[in-house]
Amino acid sequence: MRLTDIADDIIRLAEEARDGAAEMLFEPTVRLGVTGLSRAGKTVFITSLVANLLARGRMTQFRAEAEGRLLSAIVTPHPDRGTPRFAYEDHLAALSGAEPRWPESTRRISQIRVSLRYRREGLFAGLQGPGALHLDIVDYPGEWLLDLGLLDAEFDEWSAKALAAAALPSRAPHAATWRAALAARDGAAPFDEAEAQRLAAAFTGYLRACREAGLSGFAPGRFLMPGDMEGSPALAFCPLPPKAGRDALHAEFARRFDAYRRHVAKPFFRDHFARLDRQIVLVDLMTALSDGPAAVADLAGAMTEALSAFRPGRNSWLASILGARIDRILFAATKADHLHHSEHDRLTAILSALLSDSVSRAAFRGAETRAMAIAALRATVEQEAEGMRAVRGRLLATGKEAALDPGELPRDPAPVLAAARASAGEPGGGWLDGEFRAMAFGPPRLTAGEGLPHIRLDRALDFLIGDKLT
Repeated sequence: MRLTDIADDIIRLAEEARDGAAEMLFEPTVRLGVTGLSRAGKTVFITSLVANLLARGRMTQFRAEAEGRLLSAIVTPHPDRGTPRFAYEDHLAALSGAEPRWPESTRRISQIRVSLRYRREGLFAGLQGPGALHLDIVDYPGEWLLDLGLLDAEFDEWSAKALAAAALPSRAPHAATWRAALAARDGAAPFDEAEAQRLAAAFTGYLRACREAGLSGFAPGRFLMPGDMEGSPALAFCPLPPKAGRDALHAEFARRFDAYRRHVAKPFFRDHFARLDRQIVLVDLMTALSDGPAAVADLAGAMTEALSAFRPGRNSWLASILGARIDRILFAATKADHLHHSEHDRLTAILSALLSDSVSRAAFRGAETRAMAIAALRATVEQEAEGMRAVRGRLLATGKEAALDPGELPRDPAPVLAAARASAGEPGGGWLDGEFRAMAFGPPRLTAGEGLPHIRLDRALDFLIGDKLT
């Protein structure tokens, strides 16, 4: 470990000890991380969570509210002035306008603080007076968690893994342009920045095409979610075959890979992730199920890799600064409103089975975990007639109202996972007997003063912070 890294860690630990003592003596803080891979609905989740804390008429399963003990909730300035603020007001305006639209997705880290005042429980509650809790909600792209696997890897090791993944049947068509560019390059030629940029752009194009096709695993995470690193040389490299002889491009890409690890990936885990207390992981399982077994298999692999951040090896760099700080993790299958409520338990069962290995390891490290099907903003209403169980909402493509039956999910998740594992990256046909398909709905037109409708958002919040309001 570099001396500068050791010094940084000592300073950080001292600052955390100081902040922790201040919180214990005065007003405690819970740092809630909100993440998920692309299209999981992080921005909508946070916007709805804040809106429903400020106007709590729909939070009947949030125990402190149901018992009348939650006295107030307000958005207050965050003491960390160096991290962008979550644009809550802009996102709420997008969802609640005359022509509502889904807000822009997460592209960088941001945060917002909601300060809560509550009446305490217990015999001495009256003597202590109201309690206070600062809820710091930290929004970050789930793709960034995939970078954890890079921290202990060498360039050639990562390259071999990435090249093997690009050869899978589900990914090979998207990787064709990039792989052709790799095959055409001259390894004996001197380094050329223009060629480096072309290869990096082709690799990024391959990752983008995979995402648009419904595939999930993208590392390095900043290539598609660069944030304030956009245009940096640390993001201008790609995997290469093993070096043969003097290969100037290979040497430079290895240096850039190392720079990415040190200056992009490590600071995120050190400065943000390692400070989280609770975590919700949003999963767009509905879309993966609709896209087929290859998409489900890809999602499972990406989530397992991402969730390794919550269970670092005992000797890993992250374990030395993370410890067991994150003690509750909620896995939430989003877009539950796209299904009839009778299907929600099946959606939860498939999610639990999909993540069983990662969840069991996280639990072994002392984190309490739970899986749940939710909709942060309910975009549909249910409609039943003549044996059909449909959901009605505004179609995203046309804006017109439509009632559609998405079909049924299987009662037993085991065959779904077995088919996904057996796909070996093949798209596959006859998936779920052709009886299920996801649909794209736009946000509903809201009635002023009624708040944001949801499914189980209150239960999710109660699991995440309910124990802190006693």
